[in-house]
Amino acid sequence: MRSDAHREEPVRDLSTWTLDQLQTFIHAAHSQQLETTRVVAQGQAYNSSHSQEACLQWAKLSLLANRRMLDNAEGSSMRVAQQDFMLRMWVIDRLGPDDTDPDRSPEALASDTLDTLTFTPTQAAGLAKGWHDLPVDRIRELRRHKNLTAHLESLVGYLAPGPLRERLVAWTATRPLLP
Repeated sequence: MRSDAHREEPVRDLSTWTLDQLQTFIHAAHSQQLETTRVVAQGQAYNSSHSQEACLQWAKLSLLANRRMLDNAEGSSMRVAQQDFMLRMWVIDRLGPDDTDPDRSPEALASDTLDTLTFTPTQAAGLAKGWHDLPVDRIRELRRHKNLTAHLESLVGYLAPGPLRERLVAWTATRPLLP
C-alpha cells in the first residue's frame, strides 16, 4: 500500500492552458508534468491556425520542457535527444532556418546530432552486417543511432557543401543498414 508521501499529484488538463500559463508552470514542473507540457506545447506548435511566431513560441516551450526532463534526470537522454532533434527539424522545415537561433540553425542541429553519436558511419555499417549475432546492448546502440539520425535526410538539404554536410550524407547512407 502506498503512503500519502508517495501519492502522485492529480493530473491537470494542461491542454487548456495558455502559453504564458505553461511557461510559468514549467519552471516548477517535474516528471510526468514536464512530459505532458512537452506534448501539449508540441501539439500547439503543429497547429496550423497559429501564426508562425506563435508556432515558434510553442515549439520553444516544448523544447524547454524536453530539455528540463534531461536536466532533472527524469528522461532517457536518447529519447530527449531524439525528440529535440525531430522538433528542431520540424521548426527548420516549417518556419525556416535561422543561424542566429540554435533551435533553428541547421548547422547547430547537425553538430548536436553528430555529438550524440558514438560510432562513425563506417563502424555502424560494419556492425550492422552481422547485427543478428551481436549482444543485445550493441544492437540497442545501433538502434539508438538509427533513431538519432532519422531527421538527417531532411537536414542535409539545408547545409552548404563541406565536411559537416559530408558527415551527414555518410550517415544517411548508413542509416538504412541499421536494425
